[in-house]
Amino acid sequence: MSDRVVLAYSGGLDTSVGIGWLKDATGKEVVAMAIDVGQEGEDMEDIRQRALACGAVEAVVIDARDEFANDYIVPAIKANGLYQKRYPLVSALSRPIIAKYLAQTAKELGADSIAHGCTGMGNDQVRFEAAVAALAPDLLCIAPIRDLALTRDKALEYAAKHNLPIAQSKKSPYSVDQNVWGRAVETGFLEDPWNAPIEDIYTYTADPSVPREATEITITFTQGVPTAIDGKAVTPLQAVVLLNKLAGAQGVGRIDMVEDRLVGIKSREVYESPAGITLINAHEELENLTIERDLARYKRRVEAEWAELVYDGLWFSGLKRSLDVFINDTQKYVSGEVRVKLHGGQAVITGRRSDQSLYDFDLATYDTGGTFDQSQAKGFIEIWSLPSKISARRDQATQG
Repeated sequence: MSDRVVLAYSGGLDTSVGIGWLKDATGKEVVAMAIDVGQEGEDMEDIRQRALACGAVEAVVIDARDEFANDYIVPAIKANGLYQKRYPLVSALSRPIIAKYLAQTAKELGADSIAHGCTGMGNDQVRFEAAVAALAPDLLCIAPIRDLALTRDKALEYAAKHNLPIAQSKKSPYSVDQNVWGRAVETGFLEDPWNAPIEDIYTYTADPSVPREATEITITFTQGVPTAIDGKAVTPLQAVVLLNKLAGAQGVGRIDMVEDRLVGIKSREVYESPAGITLINAHEELENLTIERDLARYKRRVEAEWAELVYDGLWFSGLKRSLDVFINDTQKYVSGEVRVKLHGGQAVITGRRSDQSLYDFDLATYDTGGTFDQSQAKGFIEIWSLPSKISARRDQATQG
């Protein structure tokens, strides 16, 4: 039996208090592991030092920003990944990479268990534990907040009693999770779905109602991957960071929704994802230009399934891997440029072009000289509607 447990550490109240709780409940030494997925706001070295001050015997910080963008955000762009057609999987995308490093760090240090600070009401407990189960099935998962029913009030009392260096206080009513792909805000007055969000909860986006000049950009995609903004080459991470700035300044990417949690309850959530909404809108429009009709129709069904798998914590499942193969195959011709107007909280597509375009002007034009032979339409419609005509005759005869 190992005497160590690796804790996914955010630097917040629950995981800071969780270090002591884990030591008390298990007798194990706690190793805190913090992952930089572009959450910003705090220096990662400060978070590392806070973990040590809270009682961790070791604190590991991993810079995973490029990996997160390349291996998790890019697949989401290719899949036009939106849960319930709206949520760009902000938190759901970061959990599998955190779980990957939890399992990896536990193996490297010889620990037999990992821990997280999730409650029993949310999706993240499932995402962490399902991912770890797929990667390292022999590891034990511990959730002190959930398993010991430790409330926020008790956590604050514990922190005060032990003089823990945490940032939260009773004056901070929101639960916030963020990374470079976006920001999620919940709890507090937002738990009443009738209450409108207030401007103070937003940090990634400016107020879209404030008058300002529009911003127009051109995004270049290469096989579904954003590779340039306004002609300047960018990595996926650079594209997301830049679009967060440009689209966020126009209030793009605000989402207020009631979503269906995996645990069976409905939850009111507020999200900000300026780059996410902009890139998915642009990518989907380029697909409309470059993917044939039947493949595009089928891909939309796959996209919904893909988003649900990711939301439900099954990133490392066999079905998810197989869907990735299909989605990647659809992207071989998704290269070109999309012009986007950012203004008033909207990312509006105003132009698209591609060397792989399936749009044929001569077929599409209504002007003289078009090559579409309209005389063939009559016979096509007769054959296309023949099954409906035959079944209608049967129905009429039966009813008559």
